[in-house]
Amino acid sequence: MILYNITINVTPDIEEDFLSWMKSTHIPEVLETGIFHEHKFFRLLHDSEDGSTNYCIQYFTDSMEQMMEYEKKHASILRAKTQERYRDKAVAFRTLLETI
Repeated sequence: MILYNITINVTPDIEEDFLSWMKSTHIPEVLETGIFHEHKFFRLLHDSEDGSTNYCIQYFTDSMEQMMEYEKKHASILRAKTQERYRDKAVAFRTLLETI
């Protein structure tokens, strides 16, 4: 199993909109690709000096081939929507993990 993990640093002024949009629009669009069979959405529990909050979205897929298909066919379009909406107020860091 492959875990696609996205950690996003969100500024306080967009946080409410960000949470709403992720839950109602972005996460459903990612799941509609058919690549991922499960997701989890977390808030990191730590204080930041600048008042920002970090969120973590985890998507689960069965193989690296499926993950590569997501990257080729869907990722750039979905990332662009988030970037266009939030610019530098929601900065993402992505990692891939494999179950061992």
